[in-house]
Amino acid sequence: MSKIVYVGMSADLVHPGHLNILREAARHGEVVVGLLTDEAIASYKRVPMMEFEQRREIIESLRWVSRVVPQTTLDYVPNLVELKPDIVVHGDDWRTGVQSKTRQRVIDTLAQWGGELVEVPYTKDISSTALHAALKEVGTTPNLRLKSLRRMLRVKPLIRFLDIHNPLSALIIENTSMDTPQGKREFDGMWGSSLTDSTARGKPDIEAVDMSARISSLSEVLEVTTKPVIFDGDTGGQTEHFVFTVRNLERLGVSAVIIEDKTGLKKNSLLGTDVPQTQDSIENFCHKIREGKHAQATDDFMIIARIESLILGKGVADALERARAYLAAGADGIMIHGRDKSPAEIFEFCRTYNTFENRKTLVAVPSSYNQVTEEELMSNGINIVIYANQLLRSAYPAMLDTARSILEHGRSAECDARMLPIKDILELIPGTK
Repeated sequence: MSKIVYVGMSADLVHPGHLNILREAARHGEVVVGLLTDEAIASYKRVPMMEFEQRREIIESLRWVSRVVPQTTLDYVPNLVELKPDIVVHGDDWRTGVQSKTRQRVIDTLAQWGGELVEVPYTKDISSTALHAALKEVGTTPNLRLKSLRRMLRVKPLIRFLDIHNPLSALIIENTSMDTPQGKREFDGMWGSSLTDSTARGKPDIEAVDMSARISSLSEVLEVTTKPVIFDGDTGGQTEHFVFTVRNLERLGVSAVIIEDKTGLKKNSLLGTDVPQTQDSIENFCHKIREGKHAQATDDFMIIARIESLILGKGVADALERARAYLAAGADGIMIHGRDKSPAEIFEFCRTYNTFENRKTLVAVPSSYNQVTEEELMSNGINIVIYANQLLRSAYPAMLDTARSILEHGRSAECDARMLPIKDILELIPGTK
């Protein structure tokens, strides 16, 4: 009887290293591939480019593979206990680093029935990281980018977005990551903030920058990045105009637009009741949502309703009433906004919202209550956290400090150590060399 050989892999980008492992595995017996699900991969790095069924189709077509089973966690043990393979085959690159604990669990589990671990030497000159970087340079399509937000929401408990104000800030979001004991941590996408867009242009945050100019800036960001974009649509403007905004954003590949339930001249929400702000009627705002949903061409684009009740001191009950109505009108999610330093009202809203039969994506922007951790937000049912203005707010003091230093010293030597070297600037942008 042929031995059962188990191989776990993500197979998002199949390269000669993968083929070498499968070829070696087939020498030992019948190969069963434990293909990591999208959820399993997303738990430690970016959501895979190809969906599970697409990856399954590719692996099943390889002549060394007898069958494919889902591996729903990074931990091999559940599948190993169920299948009790005679042999597990893996590359020898997991002996150190984050995967070393997983390797030991595999060894301990196989020992229960006398199984064996076979390790294949790492294939030199093949780097998945380099391949992914090359794909980033090639870019993405509007359709793939558009779909990516919904894919992330299906497989990740919390996704994080950071503000952009120009293509350079977008490249920071695209490329910045950090290795943690739980895997790679990065920003999942970009927040097209009207505040940062206006401020970067030296204009007030009162919708003074028209939609055509904002979309033109957004196009420059899309040209050099691949991650999804959530666009700050302010109030959405007149319903008739919002329809065209939806069509434009969807055509560009933007994943979602968030519109707030206020009327009149836009005033920044964090000013609260210190300035005159008028909340739209539930009836009018629901009409705007319905018309926007009717205008979109695909099921992938999302319209998220931003509720200003807590900003305007109307309380949680009013916010919940509006949330129910906006969801019934077709909104794909709710952004609950607040300006208190305590998240108490936000979390009170969350507790009831999470019981809604028609509950959908919930978004928070912890600008005021910034002491709250992502873990706390997640435990209260938040699906998307938006860091709405931190990049622009940190850029301005740095530039101001440099300008003052040059004026003070009559030269730039004193501030040079705090600046990015020219060589790094040249290497920062793909295609500069």
